[in-house]
Amino acid sequence: MVLEIVSGKKNRGFEHPDHELNLLGHAWKLWNEGRPMELMDTLMENVPASEMLKCIQVGLLCVQKRPEERPSISSALFMLDSENASLPQPKQPGFYTERSFIDTNSSSSMNKQNVSTGLTVTVLQGR
Repeated sequence: MVLEIVSGKKNRGFEHPDHELNLLGHAWKLWNEGRPMELMDTLMENVPASEMLKCIQVGLLCVQKRPEERPSISSALFMLDSENASLPQPKQPGFYTERSFIDTNSSSSMNKQNVSTGLTVTVLQGR
């Protein structure tokens, strides 16, 4: 949720022209490349950079792959509220995905098959 607030985008349906990552994957990519501030929505430009970085870091900590490594909600709130908290470095998100679809169109629906898992998703479209 914190990453959605910071970026002004939803994880579900997130699209980027350079890759097929979801919002969490995009945030993780920017974090690893040392460019986390690029995640920030323009509406947040008056928020101090240190606060934005803290929010991004806490957001990434909350979505780590192993649940036992994620902070509790009270810990996350403490981290966000604290001015001098030393935060651990986040690890890869558990819901870090890259969408890779093959389009197969039919007259009544559009089917997309996920290459990596074989999952089929049908999207109904009106005429």
